Amino acid sequence: MVTLPRFVEFREEGPREGFQIEKAIYPLADRVALIDALSDTGLKHINVASLVNPKRVPPMADTPEFFAAIHPRPGVKYTATWLNKQGFLRALDLKNVSLEGVVYYSTSEAFCTQNNNRTIEQYRKDQHDWIELYKQHGVKPSAAYIATAFGCNMEGEIPEARIAENVRLIKSVAAEHDYAFPALYLADTVGWANPEAIKRRIGIVRDIWPGIRIGLHLHDTRGLGPANFYAALEMGVDLFDSSLAALGGCPFAGHKGAAGNICTEDMVFMCNELGIETGIDLDKLIDCAVMVEAMIGRSLNGKIMHSGSLSKFRKQAAE
Repeated sequence: MVTLPRFVEFREEGPREGFQIEKAIYPLADRVALIDALSDTGLKHINVASLVNPKRVPPMADTPEFFAAIHPRPGVKYTATWLNKQGFLRALDLKNVSLEGVVYYSTSEAFCTQNNNRTIEQYRKDQHDWIELYKQHGVKPSAAYIATAFGCNMEGEIPEARIAENVRLIKSVAAEHDYAFPALYLADTVGWANPEAIKRRIGIVRDIWPGIRIGLHLHDTRGLGPANFYAALEMGVDLFDSSLAALGGCPFAGHKGAAGNICTEDMVFMCNELGIETGIDLDKLIDCAVMVEAMIGRSLNGKIMHSGSLSKFRKQAAE
């Protein structure tokens, strides 16, 4: 018998994941209004923006000003993403930022080189330095990510043995540095996962590292995002990255159809229908999705934002 989790946590990636791939740079006041609205939905973790080379990702050029302008709500974390030491050191000076110690591992040499300009071996060595840098600045551990954990557009299928190798490595690195990660994420970075692959890889993690909380970073690139989400729920996973209105996509994925993370409000709706608590007000979240669609000026890929939830229809039927 399948036992679904009682509560699921969503970490909102839309403001960063979504806007990083847009060609336009939207008014700061509009983006601040979006963060403030998301803060009122019940979300506890919002990835606001990244600290990256503005020549490569122009929409992230005003990240310091963006963080300074938001109105933080108690109990909500407002995080930034960085890919190098320079970005991290800039993050230390941000106003309103919640600093979290995150490390990244890759299963694909080609993607690692494309995305980080580093070989896998160099990247693995870098993570030791990252942990020591986090400890030096008092930044607590948050999560370890395994990128392209299901497949890579440039290398193809990723063997499960490579996932196991990375899990063992991360476990040993955490022990070596006495830096205990609360969660280990499997990232379907470019959309290769399917429900059975989700279940097998979750099983691999649990066999090697019993007790570690598993998170999933799922992209809905090829339409399997909701199915993969449900498969993870069936395995008891209760932590997901997601993106408002299905915003975004990786700018370095290597194909034109890069899609954002699984849609936050659609997955919250699924949880509601399954009797799983999220602590999120779905109607307020839908309002945020409608807000961002108006800001961007085109129809976005979220479903519930256009159809509405079932609550009003149930209310009408009961009257």
